[in-house]
Amino acid sequence: MFRLDADRPVEFCDGFRRRDFLHAGCLSFLGLGLPQVLGLQAQGAVDDGKKDVNCIHLMLVGGPSQLDTWDPKPNAPVEIRGPYKAIRTNVPGIEISENFPRMAKHADKYALIRSLYHTAAAVHDTGHQMMQTGRLFQGGIEYPNMGSVLAKLKGPKGDVPAHVLMPRPIGNTGGNMPHGQNAGFLGKSFDPFVLNADPSDPNFKVPDMLPPDYLTALRVDRRRDWREMIDKSVSMFETSQDARLLDSTFHQAYTLMSSQKAREAFELHKEPQATREKYGMNRFGQSCLLARRLIEAGVRFVTVNMFETVFDEITWDIHGSKPFSPISCYRDLVGPMFDMAYSSLLEELAQRGLLSKTMVVATGEFGRTPKVNPAGGRDHWPQCWTILMAGGGIKGGQVVGSSDEIGAAPKDRPTTPAQVAATVFQGLGIDLATELPGAQSRPIPLVDRGVEPIAELF
Repeated sequence: MFRLDADRPVEFCDGFRRRDFLHAGCLSFLGLGLPQVLGLQAQGAVDDGKKDVNCIHLMLVGGPSQLDTWDPKPNAPVEIRGPYKAIRTNVPGIEISENFPRMAKHADKYALIRSLYHTAAAVHDTGHQMMQTGRLFQGGIEYPNMGSVLAKLKGPKGDVPAHVLMPRPIGNTGGNMPHGQNAGFLGKSFDPFVLNADPSDPNFKVPDMLPPDYLTALRVDRRRDWREMIDKSVSMFETSQDARLLDSTFHQAYTLMSSQKAREAFELHKEPQATREKYGMNRFGQSCLLARRLIEAGVRFVTVNMFETVFDEITWDIHGSKPFSPISCYRDLVGPMFDMAYSSLLEELAQRGLLSKTMVVATGEFGRTPKVNPAGGRDHWPQCWTILMAGGGIKGGQVVGSSDEIGAAPKDRPTTPAQVAATVFQGLGIDLATELPGAQSRPIPLVDRGVEPIAELF
């Protein structure tokens, strides 16, 4: 670890990392000053503030089954429809699985896109890449997460980071490839602020935002001399772009660490116990509640990973046998967990007047096989699945696209991850013709030519 209070620098084995630059804070979301933002506005890349929409992206790691969640097939044979019944929602004609009774009461707030598909390998990592960046990583290019793009183009609001990821980054899902959760070619200065803590832990604290009572008297004294220590400690990195950012962003980093407003945004204990319980006293539920607090505090984009791995943990990845999950977990654990947190998030955003300017996007990386396998589960199936989009100008109470009679392929309105990303960017007020600076300042289009947003949603 590279620490400000270390006597000498420590060499890295895996490149720069956020806490390697600043032990008691985060510089990763900084690096876009007011002149840059104004310049981008003049170029038309971002709006002038009239459409200041935020986003919460719920990443449903594991790949939810379309048939056992939001695209049930009640008239299909039992080996297709699975063990769960379809129930009506508060929107006539829309049915979802019985595993989501609270969601059924809020169908007017969200849209179902039932015709998602991709043609890449049926592995988790490729799906994570495409659903969070709009592209598959090829040719050595890692594309930026949508939240990192927003951080680059609009920058932070006040003392809070522009993009926060919680509770932790996606870990091992079997492919050993990037998951699309960082800034990619935009550079580490636009990586998300990573919580790296479980909000449901009774002793929850944010490691990178240390309260004053955590610091020893010696370190309080040293804070007065941080500028000098940085100049000394990062001299070995002077030739790197990330190191050069330290000088221009030091004041902003210090502001974050010393900001009462920034710290308070993360203080879940200030929420009424009844509110916390409504979201669910689990990692995902409390992360969703924290996401609402962060949006209120000015964070522009929040990524919530429902799970961090698909191995030896109950997740959406229902192959039916260990180390994966049984299909019964949709009824016993995963379904109720999502139903409580998602419904509460939409309810509270609406009650607080935030839903109209906050997109809530819930996506898995693919769907599941239409036919139940011999282990009683379902396997990977990127040929068709369902996602949820709400808020931020999205028209709720509708279904866009449909799947065939067994949920195996899009029947109409086939939709790709690239179109989902374009829809998010448009909802955030970003011009789809924007070009981003790639390696050697080579311009890379925000979305590929011909990719259009899902027009029916607006």
